[in-house]
Amino acid sequence: MPQPSQRWPNTLWIVRHGESAGNVARDEAHRSGAARIAVAGRDVDVPLSPLGEEQSRSLGRWFGRMAEDERPEVVLCSPYRRARQTAALIHDAGGLPVVPEDFVIDERLREKEFGVLDGLTTRGIRDVYPDQAEFRRLLGKFYHRPPGGESWCDVILRLRSALDTISLHHAGQRVIVVGHQVVVLCMRYLLENMTEEAILAVDREGDVPNCGITEYRFDAGTGSRGALRLARYNFVAPLEREGTPVTAEPDAKEVAP
Repeated sequence: MPQPSQRWPNTLWIVRHGESAGNVARDEAHRSGAARIAVAGRDVDVPLSPLGEEQSRSLGRWFGRMAEDERPEVVLCSPYRRARQTAALIHDAGGLPVVPEDFVIDERLREKEFGVLDGLTTRGIRDVYPDQAEFRRLLGKFYHRPPGGESWCDVILRLRSALDTISLHHAGQRVIVVGHQVVVLCMRYLLENMTEEAILAVDREGDVPNCGITEYRFDAGTGSRGALRLARYNFVAPLEREGTPVTAEPDAKEVAP
């Protein structure tokens, strides 16, 4: 049972979606030196790759081996197809007692919006929008906002609101968030009261693996009302245990500094 004043879930898992067709296309574009990533249609509609589906099921079986009173009881999910597919496959593999109809689709958990840079590789940005490449070099990814897109600060603003909702409605519960690499990183920034320098240092260490788990547990002994404490980051043992390949490509529309 939560303490009367507890404002956080007992457990919070933040999961990046499984490998997507966009991740695969981005990797191929960089290998070939292409200016554009070969993804048709909207980023919101990009599906999982076959490997991404396998990763999601492996994660679902890992959750399914937990006792039911330890598994997630609240599912919050990005509206992007690859995230919704990941959550549904975790459920289908026995990992979520929550039925997909009860998943909370929250637009605040969506991928970072890239505006005019959407679909361009690093080379493509330099070729098509050299001024934006220079702005990004000067400002860094934390503050650079491409025309029509978002900076990391913009993402953090909407995630601050999403965490307030989690605090208000799901204190004392077990909550899983299924989203994107930027969601994982920016939630870490907020939950751990990081500085810009600290979170960018984490980002430089490597990409968040597809279906990697970031886990927080409530610590009642911290502060006057307790706090969430990081228990695991980039945890991929559920995939490795089943022999499922681990992938850590950047998101399809992400660009290097």
